[in-house]
Amino acid sequence: MFTGIVEELGEIVASEQLTDAARLTIKGKLVTSDAGHGDSIAVNGVCLTVVEVIGGDSFTVDVMAETLNRSSIGKLDVGAKVNLERAAALNSRLGGHLVQGHVDGTGTVLSRTPSENWDVVRISLPENIARYVVQKGSITVDGISLTVSGLGVSDDPAETGSRDWFEVSLIPTTLSLTNLGFATVGTTVNLEVDVIAKYVERLQQRG
Repeated sequence: MFTGIVEELGEIVASEQLTDAARLTIKGKLVTSDAGHGDSIAVNGVCLTVVEVIGGDSFTVDVMAETLNRSSIGKLDVGAKVNLERAAALNSRLGGHLVQGHVDGTGTVLSRTPSENWDVVRISLPENIARYVVQKGSITVDGISLTVSGLGVSDDPAETGSRDWFEVSLIPTTLSLTNLGFATVGTTVNLEVDVIAKYVERLQQRG
C-alpha cells in the first residue's frame, strides 16, 4: 500500500528484455537506502518488487508482460525519469490517499495550461474507469496522489465519438519533484482510481 506522495524522482539506467518480461534497473538513492530483496516500491504508480539492490543507489525489478501491456512501464526507455515511492509504514501520516499500486488504465496528456503559480494538466480518461472519477475526488497519476479539479467530455478528432477527460492542478512542488513537471502533450501516464469507489460499486451490485 502506498500514499501517492512521491519520495524521489529516479531514473531507469538499464533495461533487459526477457522472454515474457523485462528486468529494469532503476536508480534512486533515497528509496534504495533501506530496500531489500522482496520489498515493494511504486514506480510511476506501479507496485514492483525489488529483486536486487546494486551499489547502494539502484535496484532491479522484474516486470511481467501483463504489467508491460497494461501500463506505461513498457514504453519507458533507458534515461526515463520515474516517480518512486516506498510502501507506506503504519506509523506514518497518510499524506495523500490509499494507493494500491495497481494500474486501472492509462491516459494521455491532452494539454497543459501554465499560470503564475501552477499548471493545469488535462488528461484523457478511459471509458471503463470514468465512472469512478469525481470532481474534487482523488486520482493517482503516475503514482502521484492528485485532486481532480475538472471533468468533462470533448470531441476527439482522432477517433469516432467523444472522449472523457479530467484535469489536475499541479503546484510548484509537484512540478519540480515529479515527472509530471515536464510531461509533454501526448505523454502516456498510469492511472489508478480511488479503490473505495470500486468497493462501493461492488457492494451495490451484490445488494
